Amino acid sequence: MGLLNALRAVRCYLSPLSTSKSWLSTKASLLGDRNILLMGAPGAGKTTVGRIVAHRLGLPVIDVDDDVLEKSWKMPVAAKLAAVGGERFLEEEGDALCNFSASGCVVSLTGSNPLHTGAMKHIKESGLVIYLDVDSEDIVHRLTRMKVNRIVGQETGTSMRDILHYRKQFYERWLDLRVLCGTGDTVEEVAEKVLKAMERYQNHASETFVSTRSDSVESKTLFSDVVVEGLATDGGLYVPKNGFPNIDAREWLRLVHMSYPERALILLEKCIHPLDVPASDLRTMIFKAYGSNFSSEAVAPVKHLIHNQYIQELFHGPTASFKDLALQLMPQLFAYCLPQMCNYLILVATSGDTGSAVLSGFSRLSGSDTHRTGVLVFFPEEGVSEIQKLQMMSFREGNARAVSVLSDFDFCQRSIKRMFGEGGLTGHLAVEYSTVLSTANSINWARLLPQVVYHSSAYLDLCRDGVIKFGEPIDVCIPSGNFGNAMSAVYAKQMGIPIRRIICASNHNRIITDFITTGEYDLRSRPLALSHSPAIDILKSSNLERFLFHVSDGDGHLVKELFTRLDRQQHFQVPEPLLGRIQQEVLAGWCSEEDCLAAIQSVHTHTGYLMDTHTAVAKVVADRLQDASCPMVLCSTAHHGKFAPAVFKALQIQNIPEDPVEQLKKLGSTASRPGIHRDMMKCLEGSSRKEHTVCQAEYGALVEEVDNMIQSSFLKVM
Repeated sequence: MGLLNALRAVRCYLSPLSTSKSWLSTKASLLGDRNILLMGAPGAGKTTVGRIVAHRLGLPVIDVDDDVLEKSWKMPVAAKLAAVGGERFLEEEGDALCNFSASGCVVSLTGSNPLHTGAMKHIKESGLVIYLDVDSEDIVHRLTRMKVNRIVGQETGTSMRDILHYRKQFYERWLDLRVLCGTGDTVEEVAEKVLKAMERYQNHASETFVSTRSDSVESKTLFSDVVVEGLATDGGLYVPKNGFPNIDAREWLRLVHMSYPERALILLEKCIHPLDVPASDLRTMIFKAYGSNFSSEAVAPVKHLIHNQYIQELFHGPTASFKDLALQLMPQLFAYCLPQMCNYLILVATSGDTGSAVLSGFSRLSGSDTHRTGVLVFFPEEGVSEIQKLQMMSFREGNARAVSVLSDFDFCQRSIKRMFGEGGLTGHLAVEYSTVLSTANSINWARLLPQVVYHSSAYLDLCRDGVIKFGEPIDVCIPSGNFGNAMSAVYAKQMGIPIRRIICASNHNRIITDFITTGEYDLRSRPLALSHSPAIDILKSSNLERFLFHVSDGDGHLVKELFTRLDRQQHFQVPEPLLGRIQQEVLAGWCSEEDCLAAIQSVHTHTGYLMDTHTAVAKVVADRLQDASCPMVLCSTAHHGKFAPAVFKALQIQNIPEDPVEQLKKLGSTASRPGIHRDMMKCLEGSSRKEHTVCQAEYGALVEEVDNMIQSSFLKVM
């Protein structure tokens, strides 16, 4: 007790921090007797930040360097390092920490503590590890100014930047909470962020989700619930009750020179509470999702197209569409959040790309999760390309299959929503087969959330490449069908990305364009017309519901009324003031089939770049609506090879081979930008044109397929 009493008398740095007194008054219940363990690189400011935080919370403060090591060794840390060398120093430092015990304190670790596994396992049991993630250039400048000479590695002549780079992997391994420090943040600002991070950690129950059709402000639905349930019980879509966190410019600047997985980790940590998915597990999932399975190391690179237009290539994943950016991660989140006692059948409606992306993502799961999770994809028999169909048919092993339907995408999606809403069906599946239904369409929050990352990443790439400075605006143009891609851009803007205009590009079905222009959503006597851009051949855009909830300031009553009317009358009209807000948030335009093909041919002639049909729709609409006052990013949602016949038609190439593999090879010899998609080619070369299940356009027929899927997938392992 003598040490703790002495530490209570330590003179703390006083700071006018603004953290709420109501939260600070609950500090006794925050962590109980657990410690607050501040971790970070040498020079990250752990000692000073620790004193500020301890003072604000009324807790004892312990600096491991000064209060543990030097007292134990009875000599300065620098002298110890000089006497025994780096390797021996780490061992003795670790031994000292293993013998250390305290509770209810703020503990500032040394920069090298995390390098000793045994010591960190011991200390981590006593509290919460908060990583002060400070910009390495800030640290180098600070250490140079301080002339620090007690850092392991310095004695061998290793540069400080190399030391910091090497150590970062250990900090990432042990953290519970990350405090991302903006470039130039003061220690007072860092301390404030620490307190806010702890407040967020404590208030897990407030980080909940609400339905777009609910008026209730009370919610107990957490992220893990939302991922598994998919659709809200009232038929609405889940959204975060408190919206998205807003990130300040100095923190965004930290992300400019990071890789795509690093950016994804930072952003998703801010959106997923660590008690739902711990930081270390989230990191493992993200680096698995965006690794060697992508054909570009950049994952979603941004490339100059022409004039002030840039293309973000979202097709480098294993199935060559933007859906991979979400669906290489979402299945891992789903498996992590699964309750232990039942099976789950993922139902998916696809207009082409989602199907193969879902099958690919869930096929990469391992262990017991593969036996407890099945995937059933419904797609329109005549509404997808031949290559898309072959991609889906290539997944025939395990608990996954695709079934075509003699109808359109809207029928498939409507039928799935109906299944979720029928208590008799869901109850039967739960009682008879211990099976619960879920979804991987963008109506599932875990499907939509990862898409926010690539819109943010596009802006950061333009900053990194010197096209813009942070804070300068960009426009984005997005091929739009189900509105999920556009909605994720809205959320990226809410987080602080300076997107000026979000432009939704429709093909000749143009339901989104008509709605944004007039405020009227009218499905009456409006048949779906097949197009060269089948992924956006959609008339009922599910994520529009999230958008209307957003622009109406969370008016769940209005959203429920509008979509109930749409279900019953196939029509609704939004109030005039709401239409004004819609048009402030997004613009829209549409593209004819002829203009789509002409754009492919024109861009290829002038730049050598070969767009797919959906990107061409975005290009046509962007050309009409942009004012050229800022960069325009076109979302390239698929590789051109997925729609080879239409691309051949656009280029006026004759004698097209019948075999899809030969079609890809011929396109590859026609244009080198972008090159042949290796995974798509590999998938097609290994697939066979076996007959697949074709289902009549009857709701009962789809339910029967669900029942057959469950019996063949789950009953054999029960």
